[in-house]
Amino acid sequence: QVQLVESGGGLVQPGGSLRLSCAASGSMFSIYVMHWYRQAPGKQRDLVASISPVGSTSYVDSVKGRFTISRDNGKKTVTLQMNNLKPEDTAVYYCHATGAGFRLDAWGQGTQVTVSS
Repeated sequence: QVQLVESGGGLVQPGGSLRLSCAASGSMFSIYVMHWYRQAPGKQRDLVASISPVGSTSYVDSVKGRFTISRDNGKKTVTLQMNNLKPEDTAVYYCHATGAGFRLDAWGQGTQVTVSS
């Protein structure tokens, strides 16, 4: 089973930027579908962005145009570039891996993002 480790969270002012990274173990990273989720206090965990093994991306409407998901199959990493951050982006962000045609459900430990003045 793949292991995922997130990094890059922190405190940022509204309008600022953060770059989250997710490092994966194992040799099969290039065939996983990768996702970023977030969960604010008292709310459910919601999908933010996804990227396929060949680089096709999708985003929730609330982050479209501000966030960019990307992957580097050689480094086995997934990145979420977050620009023009808003207070409502405050949440714990989780990296998630699923299989394209096979069973996989792996989660990272989460990294806190706080957007505040």
